[in-house]
Amino acid sequence: MLNSRVPKRPLYTTPSPHCLRNHRDVSEPSQCRPRFPNVSDCTAHSIEYKVESNTIRPLTVQSNTWCSSGSLRPDGVLVQTGGDRDGELKARTFTPCSDEECDWVEINNGLARRRWYSSNHILPDGKQIIIGGQRQFNYEFFPKTTSPNVIDLPFLAETNDRGEENNLYPYVFLNTDGNLFIFANNRAILLDYVNNKVVKTYPAIPGGDPRSYPSTGSAVLLPLKNLEADKIDAEVLVCGGAPKGSFILAFRKRTFVKALDTCARIKINDEDPQWTVEKMPRARVMGDMTLLPNGDVLLINGGSAGSAAWELGREPVFVPDLYHPENPVNSRFESLNPNTIPRMYHSTAILLRDGRVLVGGSNPHGFYNFTGVLFPTELSLEAFSPAYLEPEFAKFRPKITSPKSQSTITYGTNLKVKFKVSGKIKGPVKVTMVFPSFTTHSFSMNQRLLVLDNVKVKRTSSVFGALFGKSKHYEVQVRTPRSAIIAPPGYYMMFVVNENVPSEGIWVRLQ
Repeated sequence: MLNSRVPKRPLYTTPSPHCLRNHRDVSEPSQCRPRFPNVSDCTAHSIEYKVESNTIRPLTVQSNTWCSSGSLRPDGVLVQTGGDRDGELKARTFTPCSDEECDWVEINNGLARRRWYSSNHILPDGKQIIIGGQRQFNYEFFPKTTSPNVIDLPFLAETNDRGEENNLYPYVFLNTDGNLFIFANNRAILLDYVNNKVVKTYPAIPGGDPRSYPSTGSAVLLPLKNLEADKIDAEVLVCGGAPKGSFILAFRKRTFVKALDTCARIKINDEDPQWTVEKMPRARVMGDMTLLPNGDVLLINGGSAGSAAWELGREPVFVPDLYHPENPVNSRFESLNPNTIPRMYHSTAILLRDGRVLVGGSNPHGFYNFTGVLFPTELSLEAFSPAYLEPEFAKFRPKITSPKSQSTITYGTNLKVKFKVSGKIKGPVKVTMVFPSFTTHSFSMNQRLLVLDNVKVKRTSSVFGALFGKSKHYEVQVRTPRSAIIAPPGYYMMFVVNENVPSEGIWVRLQ
């Protein structure tokens, strides 16, 4: 079975032998900006990467985006907020284009408070909420709303560990009741952000160790299913992190404590929600968690000792782990083939439309340091290929023929999805939708996977055609999400999943 085997071939491919390794290759002297008095910075700190052609285009950033946050607007425009120094009150937008003339547009004073290490989430009305940040125990909205735009959130002050913080980049998920699940340090609340009211307080994860920056773990909202139910279950999974005190020990004494080797899972809509703790195959801090189109969770990157922040991580974790949410407890983890490149602080991972995961980064330094350091600045990209892309599963992989990519779909309607496949269909076919994430510092903001309710599947091609080796054509009718609370408006990657093997995704716009 696909769920219980380790792929035979290496799971990593580098887009090109020297892809992005030399940061000077992606800079243009004409795009310089002042950095210090009498010093110009001519490095491209942002690029547009085209996956299909494996090409890059330098972009221009005019302010410091270090440790910022963001999300996609419903119209597909990328919004980035905050950063360091001259970027802490800025907002930036990037509108995709086909003529390669588009670039970042900066909005001065786009924020009401300085936002550094904050988290963003898209809301049902298309706005974004921006929560927390260093010494910011509050939240605001973008675009700005009517006064007061900044609202106090005492929970962030309560979860602030003196000298360590351990509550930065809080994990934020839109619950199926319209409230926000906010996790910081080792515990969470459910917030009615409209009325600034905490409607539920969750217990701390057993053991009490922190899971937020700089004791950085990661978290996902597990796939949402049964979307037509009156009450939709929602589960959050938090994995990894560092024991309390790890940051101070690493920073002051150069003592690097073993990272946490547990995950904690909770049903956030239960009457009496409790965490279930599971053992991971290995300790991991600064790891990334990526939802795959079939509903599995990939854990990748990071180290097994120390803490996040400059120079404080040790013992790179090269082995990715796969988490199967539907399996029984103690049988959910599967270890995969290892990488060879350390992906430490400032690494990242994001799902691609073809089902691979783009992995990149690692820069635990204040500058670009390529020599004379324990973990050199890493500017390469890799493509992680899950087991479902093995050649032996190609016959099960569907190909969507309708709707076409970039189609618009609406809420609460029956949608016919047509696809073809050369092999057999044995079990129920799933149609999933994935909202694209803004991923930084081990957290994929806005990451969300919906399993659409399956109304019926029927075969549309003849048996006669299949006898001559032609692909068999099918049509599955599914129900689109009924409201923007369940699925915020915007662009989603849509997949058809057969035998746990996803198709290549298409873009659909839900509005």
